[in-house]
Amino acid sequence: MWVKICGITDIATAAAVIGLAPDAIGLNFYAASPRCVTRVEAVRMGRELPRGVTRVGVFVNHTLNEIEDLAKDCLLDQVQLHGDESPDQLAELHSRLPHVPLIRAWRMAGESLADLDEYLKACQELKVSLAACLIDARVPGVYGGSGHTVAWDALARVYPRDVWPPLILAGGLTPDNAAGAIRVAQPWGVDVASGVESQPGVKDLELTKLFITNARSA
Repeated sequence: MWVKICGITDIATAAAVIGLAPDAIGLNFYAASPRCVTRVEAVRMGRELPRGVTRVGVFVNHTLNEIEDLAKDCLLDQVQLHGDESPDQLAELHSRLPHVPLIRAWRMAGESLADLDEYLKACQELKVSLAACLIDARVPGVYGGSGHTVAWDALARVYPRDVWPPLILAGGLTPDNAAGAIRVAQPWGVDVASGVESQPGVKDLELTKLFITNARSA
């Protein structure tokens, strides 16, 4: 089970979390988030921390120039788009960063992903290949980190794993519910932010360790 710990804001926390051996850490550049990382810290993480754990940059409605500059300066391994970015924007970003895989986050409402189906078809027409789709809960006015869960059983039914990119489950995951969510939703990977924090933006290393253990033992 691929595990990403998202919302790392400083190099000390990043080093400690990397020591717990997740597959990826997420660096959130969305200014409105309590988990927003500064450019200075993100550059330090990219250049000073040992390689081996994937660095994923999380962006919400940033300009393509901003994403390109941060991806290069912070040595990001992957880019996750969590806003209202269009397939055309993804195609342009892919042309600028051809060696940086893209993850498309999608906020699921109810028990349907018909809107994502249309989006992925548009991406396919533009020859945009996605490394994964991250499914989060749709909460009005919030682009992620809400602590709300998606309908795991419905997601398992409507996500065609043999056709769509690998599924990353997010939204309201905690050490207590991770294993159950994985058994029901059958994702390729999981992503957690608020579920392993002692307060918004502050990672709890014991909770993080327990989350990784429980997710991988599901």
